[in-house]
Amino acid sequence: MKENNSRTILVCLTLIFVLIVIKTQAQQTPAFSEYNYNPFILNAAYAGLTENTEISIANSGHFNSFEGSPKSFSFSGHGQLNRGKMGVGAGIIRDEIGVTTSTSAFAAYSYKIFFDFENHRPNWQIYSPGVISFGITAGIQQFQDNLLELGIVDDPKFAENINATIPTIGLGFLFNHASFYAGVSAPNVLGDALATDDNLHLENPVYGYFGYRFFNNRFENLTIKPNVLIKHENGAPLQVDMNIAVSFRNKFEVGAGYRTSSSVNLLAGIYLLNNLRFIYNYNVAMNNSPLGNTHGFILSCQFGKGYSID
Repeated sequence: MKENNSRTILVCLTLIFVLIVIKTQAQQTPAFSEYNYNPFILNAAYAGLTENTEISIANSGHFNSFEGSPKSFSFSGHGQLNRGKMGVGAGIIRDEIGVTTSTSAFAAYSYKIFFDFENHRPNWQIYSPGVISFGITAGIQQFQDNLLELGIVDDPKFAENINATIPTIGLGFLFNHASFYAGVSAPNVLGDALATDDNLHLENPVYGYFGYRFFNNRFENLTIKPNVLIKHENGAPLQVDMNIAVSFRNKFEVGAGYRTSSSVNLLAGIYLLNNLRFIYNYNVAMNNSPLGNTHGFILSCQFGKGYSID
């Protein structure tokens, strides 16, 4: 009985994925912790924005209790060149749901124009005070859909597996100031134009995000950081993430958020040994979602002085 239930869940998840996601981009929206604490995974323009080279590992969904639930893993790194005027980076992203797997690898380049305004900010603010950044990525995506494992007959959509290689080009823009930031990015502007399998139909997701950093003399040890992420894809509902986090002098932070019609997001993070930051993320599913609750984490390391405020 347990095996039958697991198989039923697996089939349902894959049907949802095939009918909805295959017509869009085969990549989940990153978890709250990932895009807030590693924006580079979404936007190449972020490459080299931090003073020191940063490497991040993120994991989501691998502790879920049922077979076929969404899982995501990423490994990425970026740093500065030419006194911060340019940035370079690279990353690997792997997403799984049901019998579908997507693995992407990319390299990134960014170019920056610096500016500044007279503005109070705490001495532990780790971002460049003012920058306009443009980014581009080039990579390749391997998409596998093992539809025959589902045992569905008399339906041409499930008559054969899909195994496609897809060259990708991504673009990004970022405006960053000590108090606020805004960015827009498209991870794959080519869509499925160069895919090796004509049966694959992908759309290009577009991400927009902005946020603010509140701090003042009275509460100089705290920064309050509300932010919004918007995801648009043809054929899919508009997705909006609304989040807020509170940071204490790059020692620890907590946060919460809401993803439209999907989940409530919670996080807690701690900074270790000046160079390490660990963020734990928990997404609570809503509206009887078949995907269930999801655990995730992101571990980041900055070289040099790292996240130290001294």
